[in-house]
Amino acid sequence: MRMPGAAALAALLAGCAAGGTNLATVPELRPGVPAGYLAADARPDSLKLLPAPPAQGSAALALDEDAARQAGPLRGSPRWQLASDDAVLTFPQAASTFSCALGVPVGEKDTPYLNMLLRRSLVDAGLSTYKAKDHYKRTRPFVATKTPMCTQAEAAKLEKDGSYPSGHSAIGWAWALILTEIEPARANELLARGQAFGQSRVVCNVHWQSDVNAGRTMAAATVARLHADPTFRADLERARSEVAAARAAGARPSRDCQAETAALAR
Repeated sequence: MRMPGAAALAALLAGCAAGGTNLATVPELRPGVPAGYLAADARPDSLKLLPAPPAQGSAALALDEDAARQAGPLRGSPRWQLASDDAVLTFPQAASTFSCALGVPVGEKDTPYLNMLLRRSLVDAGLSTYKAKDHYKRTRPFVATKTPMCTQAEAAKLEKDGSYPSGHSAIGWAWALILTEIEPARANELLARGQAFGQSRVVCNVHWQSDVNAGRTMAAATVARLHADPTFRADLERARSEVAAARAAGARPSRDCQAETAALAR
């Protein structure tokens, strides 16, 4: 499938604004990946919003290096494995990341609008980080320290991708904020899982702590901007109804929530 041109994509996005995303005709960024809700020029600009990453010899860099050292003993542990699982942003696997925190299953079958809300907001939050990433081209910790990382198959790709800010952290915190709006009664669980999702990047040894912190800033900026988009707001309401229905039906997550809780306790 060819990617739609800018005009065609804009028309598709405008057409689904009134009643939310039409799940049968979702515009695509590339084959298999839905477009985000925001046009490129509507995304928050990370290069304008974020300070430069910590400089050599700075106290901030010393904090980054200390956080990396503290994460070292977790290699090979259940927390390390969870960090590896959190690295996966492809669907359907990524859909269930917050299901334990939410308390209901999340996926195309059980919650189709929530599933699409997560997929589209992933694109917006992730791409919001790239102006700064491409500008600073910060070296990742596993490269700088020549130590293992939790997704070794991705090492060659990540070596070429700037470390600051963390796209995964932006995505995870954006999801946590959005899900908290959908189910405020689970706010503490959802926000804690969003924090842990970002910290997984430090545990995995693919991001510095300041990368993760900056990613959360971009997440907050992106979610704030998403609220001006009528399609996003419509999908948010539909997702809220889906979660309420799933909870009323007694649906439970398929993930091993006890194992996840134990891993996060480390």
